[in-house]
Amino acid sequence: MFSPRSIRHCRACGAPTAYREPPDDNRERAVCTSCGTIHYENPLNVVGTVPVWDGKILLCLRNIEPRKGLWTLPAGFMELSETTEQGALRETEEESGAKVRLGPLFTLLNVPHVGQVHFYYRAEMTGPGINPGPETIEARLFDESEIPWDALAFRTVKVTLEHFFADRRQGQFTVHCADIA
Repeated sequence: MFSPRSIRHCRACGAPTAYREPPDDNRERAVCTSCGTIHYENPLNVVGTVPVWDGKILLCLRNIEPRKGLWTLPAGFMELSETTEQGALRETEEESGAKVRLGPLFTLLNVPHVGQVHFYYRAEMTGPGINPGPETIEARLFDESEIPWDALAFRTVKVTLEHFFADRRQGQFTVHCADIA
């Protein structure tokens, strides 16, 4: 189980924290040793899309760690003050330069060992234009037979693509939820 224990100082007063179970709680939290503020550590949300143009899937070759030089769907961490949908659109444009119409939620994948939840939306590109940002070496459209399965950056991307192609063959898309060990 993911347990970072990364909060060492209180964000309210700067004093050291200690990990202990606060009253009326059921797990250890970072608690300020001076003012008593309880600091919660929660999962990070990763949001992205499965962009499609003319039956092909848009993938991005990562220019940043982790997994630099491997292929991924356009996605990244959700920012404060945005919805999952807004974040997915922003990340798609930042990483690929593609303009898309956002479709429904497609996969929701829990990745507890790294403290993340990944949300991927189906998306239709509004044109073939691609203009990758600095986090992307290259963005390219792939037929199913061309997907670089052995060079995908993350298991969540592989699972999402497997569901996408299976659903497309069946002619019906559904929402897929899973835990990634």
